[in-house]
Parts: sequence; C-alpha cells; structure tokens
Amino acid sequence: MSARMTGLLSRTIAPPFHRLLDRIDAGLASGGIEARLPDGTHRLLGGRAPGPVPIVTIVRWRALLRLATEGSVGWYRAWEAGEWSSPDPVPLFDLFMRNRTSLGGTARAGGIPRAALRHWHRLRRNDRGGARRNIADHYDLGNDFYREWLDACLTYSSAIYDRGDTLETAQQRKLDAILARTATRPGETILEIGCGWGSFAATAAAAGRKVHGLTLSTEQKAAVDARGLPGVLVSLTDYRDVTGSYDAVASIEMVEAVGQAYWPAYVDTLARVLKPGGRVALQYISIADDIFERYANGVDFIQRYIFPGGMLLSESRFRALCEERGFAWTDRHGFGLDYAQTLRHWRERFDNADKAGRLPARLDARFRDLWRYYLMYCEGGFRGGGIDVAQVTLIKA
Repeated sequence: MSARMTGLLSRTIAPPFHRLLDRIDAGLASGGIEARLPDGTHRLLGGRAPGPVPIVTIVRWRALLRLATEGSVGWYRAWEAGEWSSPDPVPLFDLFMRNRTSLGGTARAGGIPRAALRHWHRLRRNDRGGARRNIADHYDLGNDFYREWLDACLTYSSAIYDRGDTLETAQQRKLDAILARTATRPGETILEIGCGWGSFAATAAAAGRKVHGLTLSTEQKAAVDARGLPGVLVSLTDYRDVTGSYDAVASIEMVEAVGQAYWPAYVDTLARVLKPGGRVALQYISIADDIFERYANGVDFIQRYIFPGGMLLSESRFRALCEERGFAWTDRHGFGLDYAQTLRHWRERFDNADKAGRLPARLDARFRDLWRYYLMYCEGGFRGGGIDVAQVTLIKA
C-alpha cells in the first residue's frame, strides 16, 4: 500500500481514537502528553496544570485499541509490538499514576479481556503449590541474572537514600533500619519471612543475631547456603508451615507475594511464632486506597508478566488485620521516591550489563525488553505517588 493510501486510511479510521484521546485529555488534571498520531496530527492532551509532559508517538491506532480494552497489559503489548514509542516512558507512567483518580476507568481493561485476565490470575493463586510455582517463575530466573544488576549483596527491595549515596550504601542503610526495628540483642533469633539472597541475614549475623530464613526459591537458598553465614539457617518453607517461637520477625517486601485472600494467614503466622512483646520489622509496598478496589478487581501488567499471583497492599486493610490480632502498628516510615531512585539505579546497571553482553544468553531480547519496561513502569508508578514503600514496626501485646 502506498504512503498516500496508508495516510488516507489512517485518517478515515481516526475519529473513534480521537474520542478516546478526548477522554484521556479530560482526565489529565495535572501534566500532559505531547501526542504524535498516525494520521499525521499532533495533540497536546492535558497541559492545564504542572506535571510531567512526556512525548508519545502512536505509530499505529491499534495501540490505543489495546489500551482501551486491555489496560496496562495491552499498553505493554502495544509497546512490545512497536505500536507506540517514547524517548522516556517513565514520565508517562508517572503521569497516569498521578492522575489515577481523575482518569477513572479510562485505559483500564474491561469486558472479555478483563474477564480473561482475571481467570488467568485466579489460576495463579497463592495456595501452597501455587506460591511455590509463582516464586519460582520470578526468583529462579538465575542468580547469574540478578547478580549483574543488583548491588553486590543481591538486595532486591527498596533502598533508603541519603544525599550522595551509592546503591550499596543506601541498601545497607535499609538493612540496618530493619535490624534496629527488631530491637533484638546478640544471641537472640530472628525469623525472616522471605530471606532473598541473604543480605539481611548477613547484616543480622554480623551483629550477633541468629536467623532462620524462609524462602520458596531454590536459587536463593543455594546462594544463602553458599555464603556460610554463622548462625543462619535457611529452609524451603512456606510461611504457613513454620513452627517454633522467635524473638522477632523481619519481612522485607515479601508480603506482596501473599495475595489478599491470604493476608489473614500471613498475619496469623506472625502472631503465632512471635514471643509476647516481640516485634515484626516489616517493609511493604502499598497502593493508594483511592484506586485499590479497581486494582484488586483487575489484573495489571506486573501481575500478568512479572509477579504472577502478586498483590500490593491496601495499607488500611492490612493494618486493620494486624490490629485485630493484637499488634500495635508503630513508627511507619514511607519512602516511595527512594524506590524510584532504586529502580533507576537498577535499570542503569541492567542496561549496562545488557550492552556489555553480560546478561545470560538464555534470556532473549524479548525477555530483556520486558524487564526494562518493568523497571521503567515501576519507577514511574512510585514517582506518580499512587504506590508507596514503607517500613513499620508491629509490636505484639
């Protein structure tokens, strides 16, 4: 088809897509989008109040069709297919998050695509067997993969930054803060639910604590065992099956892998294993209550492609569960922009490793692009303020 005929066809089918753009325009209370469209036109959407103004080129109208019917899942699929592009997608994800309330249901999956995504998500629920499979799908991609772009201690959670910090320094500050929240003394034992590759266990062991770490990832267990940390035991154990009594519990960004249906079981475990007066040092990612119901009733890009079975917390709902079980919720510290910085550091390292050919050859270009998109998507979400990361101390009566 000639360029003239292609342009004519694009202009002929354009009107319904411009109506969708009208709805997005009306929903942008802050910031805007400089949109370059397949019919050759340019539009400024929003632009009525300060905020990010990303440049977005819609290469094919199908990108907007995917956005309208499949939400964030369809928007990723359109990006993967080359149907839209941007010199920097992070401000776009920031923009959509900070306008989450005014945009309402615009650009969220509906109808048959939503039903299909929800059916798929139900199949990935976090019963004992499902939790093992879901964790393996993400964390067992290979220690050689994560080693190339995380810090040297393989800490895969938000750091806490001070001015001029390196990623390593900021991650150690976070680990020290979690240990301090446990209020434990040398010789006492901490249960770590979701021990990762052992960075917190190493910090606690160096301070004379004993640690029992739980993981469902065989790759993570092998990495922690190889460190030979004194006083540290790691087991492939579901949190629901742990026994014993502990002076404190630490859990760093593990509860997002639990799922809303299992939040009560998770908090029951904390109450069951913790000694009276003991403390839980919890780091968690939450999503704003003003969009939680829409989020919980759908399936987003992260759940579909990155963390099957995952679920961000509603802080108010999760806090209520903790307080119902006798925990005092104390000393909350939120640091969402620190997570945005952590993600930026990870992406820089990821890109450098990719350019240098250091990422494992078994992970193809499509996979690497997916993970690059994931890191950008999350960074924008934290910058937009609709998701947050926090530490809190739970004290058992």
